[in-house]
This record gives sequence, C-alpha cells and structure tokens, in this order.
Amino acid sequence: MSSSPVFSSRNQSPPPPTPPLQPGRDEGDGATVVERQPQKTEPPRLYQVLLLNDDFTPMEFVVMVLQEFFRHDLDTATQIMLKIHHEGRGVCGVYTKDVAATKVELVLAASRRAGHPLQCIMEAA
Repeated sequence: MSSSPVFSSRNQSPPPPTPPLQPGRDEGDGATVVERQPQKTEPPRLYQVLLLNDDFTPMEFVVMVLQEFFRHDLDTATQIMLKIHHEGRGVCGVYTKDVAATKVELVLAASRRAGHPLQCIMEAA
C-alpha cells in the first residue's frame, strides 16, 4: 500500500489550494521585499528680485547695488537701472525663495546704511 493519502469524493475533500503569492512577499521565511518607488520631486519655485524706483536714491548707487549684490557687469547694471528709472521697477535676478529673500535683505540693509530709501522686493516668477 502507498503511504500517500488518497482523496476521493467518498472519504475526504482535497486540501484548499495554495493562495497566490502577494507582491512584496517572499515564500518561506516571511521576509518582506519592498520595492523603491521613484520620488517625484518638482524643482523649487523661483522668485524674482525687483528694485523699485524712487526720486531720491542716486542712479550710481543703484548701479553699484546691481553690480555688488547681483553680479551684473557695468553695461547690464546701467540698462537695468534705466529700466527701473523709466518703468518704475526692474528685475535684478531670479532665484529660489531663500536666496531671493537674502538678496532683498542685503540690499535693504545696504541702502539704509547709505541713507537711501531704495526699495527691494521679491515676487513669484
């Protein structure tokens, strides 16, 4: 006689089927395998730093600010200064939020030290 059980409809029902493996499950030792999901990160939002025109700050000081804090050459700084003078505002540069906020604070501090009312702001680009 054979030692393996014989299943027939008369004496017993067959064992239940083995459930299919679930994703992330390893058969046997109970360990879980986790698959890495690629993270979807967006680039940081950018902000433009602007200087606003006033009737008191000398043009030379505005050009110096553009050169010192925004690293523009003399010709570019002069063009931006003229744009500020004629249009009331001009973009000095576009940066991430923290860098833009730091530039605004540096410009405001320098203009106050020099005794000028120059206004510098940032807005979403």
